[in-house]
Amino acid sequence: MTTLHIDHVSRWFGNVVAVNDITMTIGPGVTGLLGPNGAGKSTLINMMGGFLAPSTGTVTLDGQQVWRNEAIYQHIGIVPEREAMYDFLTGREFVVANAELHGLGDKAAQRALATVEMEYAQDRKISTYSKGMRQRVKMASALVHDPSLLLLDEPFNGMDPRQRMQLMDLLRRMGDEGRTVLFSSHILEEVEQLARHIEVVVAGRHAASGDFRRIRRLMTDRPHRYLVRSSDDRALAAALIADSSTSGIEVDLAEGALRIQAVDFGRFTTLLPKVARDHGIRLLAVSPSDESLESVFSYLVAA
Repeated sequence: MTTLHIDHVSRWFGNVVAVNDITMTIGPGVTGLLGPNGAGKSTLINMMGGFLAPSTGTVTLDGQQVWRNEAIYQHIGIVPEREAMYDFLTGREFVVANAELHGLGDKAAQRALATVEMEYAQDRKISTYSKGMRQRVKMASALVHDPSLLLLDEPFNGMDPRQRMQLMDLLRRMGDEGRTVLFSSHILEEVEQLARHIEVVVAGRHAASGDFRRIRRLMTDRPHRYLVRSSDDRALAAALIADSSTSGIEVDLAEGALRIQAVDFGRFTTLLPKVARDHGIRLLAVSPSDESLESVFSYLVAA
């Protein structure tokens, strides 16, 4: 049972702090590392895989430090997000090369290619591969030595729906077998479909941890902000502010609208049309103003 422990890890590049004092434990099964682009996910994965040294803190696998521990690399497979590959090689040659680095041969490479269903294209040059095919051959290369820890950085990028389903099924099987699998994504739905446990990172900081229901609840329970235009903004604001479902209302003269912060999402969505009807006010536009993943993650960091 492989367990990865990240203990107060930070990483900076000059004056830029990419990862800021993160502590988390990744155990057997499938874990999703969720966060917006630029959150520090790739930097964190590179430290987990031993490709990058922490500026402070430690990363250990079953109690052994990962950085500069050649023996521990035999237990780690990593699928990087970056596209750079040896395009002049065939898929089979690429996987065999990694197998040989681990003291293995063609048999291990063939098994890995079969696992990701790439035998049909193994003798084509990588330069002819689609992005999804490149992802799968990188996956084969990472699996060639049968690692107990698998790290994948945005593995579903560029895959068509069928390829995504195949990879999700493969990762589920690996998690069910007792491997420790971590994959990063900025798409909540990907994580929901696959991960039994979720770690949320934003702006280099650890924002939240738990199963999907807990993370979704945190997102749903946060204050929601709306831009509302009506036939009588001031009368609408006066009626709404008296209710406990709203914590703040501003009149935006430039937009000609109200900016409303709702702390009880369900009550507010019922209240708004009722108040408008009771006061003879026409609602011209109602739109959320903070529904991006970045705003949700920012709320989780501050929570």
